[in-house]
Formats: sequence, structure tokens, C-alpha cells
Amino acid sequence: MSYQECINCHEKYGIDEIVYFCKKCGDILEIKINMEKIVETVKNKNYMKTTLSVWRYREFMPIHETTNVVTLNEGGTGLHRSERLGEALGLTDLWIKNEGENPTGSFKDRGMTVGVTKAVELGARHVICASTGNTSASLAAYAARAGIRCTVLIPSGKIAYGKLSQAMIHGAKVLQVRGNFDESLEFVLKLAEKHRSIYLLNSINPFRIEGQKSLGYEICEQLEHNAPDRLIVPVGNAGNISAIWKGFSEFYKLGLITKLPKMTGIQAVGSAPIAKAIKSHSNKIVPVAEPETVATAIRIGAPVSWKKAINAVNESHGTAETVTDEEILDTQKLLAQVEGIFVEPASASSIAGLKKLVRNGVINKNERIVCVTTGHGLKDPDTAVKMCEKPIEVDAEMSAIENALGIKSK
Repeated sequence: MSYQECINCHEKYGIDEIVYFCKKCGDILEIKINMEKIVETVKNKNYMKTTLSVWRYREFMPIHETTNVVTLNEGGTGLHRSERLGEALGLTDLWIKNEGENPTGSFKDRGMTVGVTKAVELGARHVICASTGNTSASLAAYAARAGIRCTVLIPSGKIAYGKLSQAMIHGAKVLQVRGNFDESLEFVLKLAEKHRSIYLLNSINPFRIEGQKSLGYEICEQLEHNAPDRLIVPVGNAGNISAIWKGFSEFYKLGLITKLPKMTGIQAVGSAPIAKAIKSHSNKIVPVAEPETVATAIRIGAPVSWKKAINAVNESHGTAETVTDEEILDTQKLLAQVEGIFVEPASASSIAGLKKLVRNGVINKNERIVCVTTGHGLKDPDTAVKMCEKPIEVDAEMSAIENALGIKSK
């Protein structure tokens, strides 16, 4: 049987019990899957009969067999060989897993399809989250798909309009809290505890992590059942890095891959409690009271899943690094202009971190590296427009256009 388990004291809870924190010690939970059932699935290769997507791995998910899934055909995103960028960085085997190709434009869809499916399975008719943007956009879309009520709390004045517009158009009740993300999260936690009819779907919810672990599965399959040497990913609330590690670890236990990658987390300098803890060899973070970075998706000072993230990095013999806003924006432009992949600033932090780690000699140039870009550039178009050259206005004449292009008229 699958069950929920506290990551600290290992207290167990039923798979259909609504519980967000361990009732015994107060720590967060994770899902323990019935591996015997999955072994049979793998042996029969049943999961390989459908196209690459989150629900290709339905037997790997803690959802009952008879439940109708809430899906927008998420997952199956591209793993792009990045030869030009790799050459520029002196790397021989660089890949980009572009999660901006998901239905609402971010990796959050992987978690939300499972989380909202579980919510409906449990009889919930109202879901809620706190968000810096992508979570609210994704939850609103999947709640709309399921036909249930959705409320999102966002920090006032600190959310990219590309993401806010998604939450609004999908019909979510959007509340802008005069405070930061961590304060918004505190309120939704209290609301979910006080009003049991409201189901919480922040990354603290372990069912979301189950959906996000499929990212690790897919990378292995796209690399012909091999894991990369290193996986680099932006870190905000820290659910994703631990979810991907869970995916790799489960594939390893099932014998589907023969090695595990080094998990490498990247945070912005102004919002880096996890990276600082790892770099100082500490097993505890010091929250950042006023996190600041242009990468709004990772502007989180007190990440809920910090313990899981530190465990993932340490268990995999990985590392963490910080990057400045200038490094993030420069890399966002570089990725778009060299590889044709347009990502939001937070996504570019994984590539910015890669550049820094190569420069500092941490990364071997022959490593097979996969960088995860977590969200599409149109999530935050204003930032991209501000740092690019403005359009040149010309008269409607051939000579004026030739002049602007530096072409001599014949």
C-alpha cells in the first residue's frame, strides 16, 4: 500500500487522509509508493504503451485506478541538445529540458494535474494556493478544467502580469496580500487548516511532488534510459529539485537507470537561503526576511521544502550556487539568441549557474548536463522588453529601411 510519511519522525498517514504537516512533530510529508505494484508494471512495460507525458506514469502515481484524471496533456516537454550554447561554454554534452512547453507555460502543470486530480478524488470543491505567479496560473487552469472553485493569494505588486493574467482569465479569485510570498503562504496554510472544505495545493502538498517527479522519469527516457551526470535547476520554494530527485531515485531503484545525477540547485543572490546553507555545509537554513530578485518565480525567503532540497543535494553529491540579477538577465538573452529558447528570468538562473560553475572549475566539461528551464519567457514579457533594443521606427520607404539595415541602395 502507498502512504504518506513524515520526512522527520516517519509517522505514517493514509493516502486518502487530508493532512499537510505531521501531527506528531509538525514536519512535512512525502508519498511512499507501493513499489511492488510498480515493479510489475515495469516488468510488463505497461507504462510505455502511451505517449511521453505525466500520465504515462499513472501506475507510479498515488491516484486510484478508477479516478478520472484532470489533465491538459501536460509533460512530454522537449529535451533539447544545446550544441551552440555548449560550444560557447566549452561543454561537450549539454541539454535543456524546456518546461515552458507545458500547457500553462511552466513545470507547475506536472504537479497540478496530480494535485487537482487528488483534490477531486477526495471530494474537494474549492482549492487554494499562495503564489509568486506560476502556481496560481497552473492551479487556476486545472481547477477550471475540473469545474471547481479556485482562490489564489499573491504578494501585492510583486507578480509578473503574464502570470497574473492567466490566473484571472481562468476564473480564480485573486487576492493580493500586502506582504511577501511567505506571508501569503502562512495565510493559506491557516485557511486550509481552519476550513477543511478548502484543499491546499502549494508544493507542501506531497501529491504535487508526485506529478513533478515525472520530469526526472522523462529525462531518463529521453536519454535512452540513462541519467545525466548532473541536473541543474532553479530553486525557489524547493519542491521541484526534491521532486526530480525522487523521480531519478525511483527509476534507479527499479533498475531502469544504472546511476544517479548530481543535483545542483541555483538561487538568486537576494533570495538564497538554501544555497547559502549548502555552501556553508549547514543542515539548516536562515530565512531571508525580505527576498529580492528580478526572478520573481524564485523570490522566496523561507522555502517550505528546504529540508527535502538539502537532502537531494547531499544525497546526490551535488552542489548549489547563487547568481546575480545581472547574470540572470544576460543569460536569458543569451539563451534566446543562441538556442532560440525564450524563458522567464527564474528559468535562466539554471544556465547562469551553469556558466558560473564552469568558470569556477566545479563542472567537468565532458559531463552530460541537463539544465531545467522552468517557465516560458512570455510569463514576464515586460522584463524582456526592458533589456532589449527598442524597435527602430522608419519611414515607409525602401531607402529608409535599407539605411536602418546598413544596406547600400543600388
